[in-house]
Amino acid sequence: MNIKVFTAIFLAIFFWGFSFIWTNQILLEDIPVFTFIFFRMFIAGALLFVFSKVTGKLQKIEKGDYKLLFLMAFFEPFIYFIGETFGLKATNSPTLSALIIALIPIFAMLSGVIIYKEKVTWINVLGILATIPGILLMVLNTGDMTPEYWWGIALLFVAIFGSVGYSTTVRGLSKYNSFTIATYQFVFGAVLFLPCFLIFNGDYQIAGLLEWHILKPVLYLAVLCSCLSFVLYIFSIKSLGIARSSVFTSLIPAVSAIGAYLYGYETFTWEQILGILIVTLGVAITQK
Repeated sequence: MNIKVFTAIFLAIFFWGFSFIWTNQILLEDIPVFTFIFFRMFIAGALLFVFSKVTGKLQKIEKGDYKLLFLMAFFEPFIYFIGETFGLKATNSPTLSALIIALIPIFAMLSGVIIYKEKVTWINVLGILATIPGILLMVLNTGDMTPEYWWGIALLFVAIFGSVGYSTTVRGLSKYNSFTIATYQFVFGAVLFLPCFLIFNGDYQIAGLLEWHILKPVLYLAVLCSCLSFVLYIFSIKSLGIARSSVFTSLIPAVSAIGAYLYGYETFTWEQILGILIVTLGVAITQK
């Protein structure tokens, strides 16, 4: 692995790990969830559209594929970000949220077995089983076990459902390059979130988003997490392949944990640290 690929993949993982921290910062400001999600989608969609258009990477969509593109965007970002953001808000734990979201490769693999009859090895099964005690160690040692906390856990699994639906749907769009798919993903995502923003924004003044301590994490999420990380990850996939690149995504919970600790949002017991390590190892094993 050369230094460029190594740098690209770790920057992507770093930004995605901190996305839970930046989202938590916005939630702590009591900004309506649909408001900042919509603006994140809008900014990301606009930037990707301009970039893809200027570089000539934006392909023309065949008329019959618009429905599939819209369904893809419905699963992710629409369902995914509703589950992830409201789940993070309810659990109030960036690390736990990142840890559960890190299970996506496992559920994607299981959906491949069920829908596409893909084969799994005993190593894959071992990795799946290894994540269970790790998740339990984190879940049972985080939060105050209120109904809202468990509702947050459920919402995070809704996010996983959205991501798996996205992975399944996007297979039917293999004729298009990744930049085209991502551009329409965020553009349609902004369209889907627009009604939610208009309905649930309430009396929140949009000008509040321009305050730098709020605008900064919104821009981090839109530019670094939704745009730059995507480009870096695609670059790494070209050298490493999808399977090897996926192994690195198992590091996201560890990055989130370090970030949450440094920002003073969370402290960890040895049980939680052990849980993070077990899940990280388990997810990595499933990608072997």
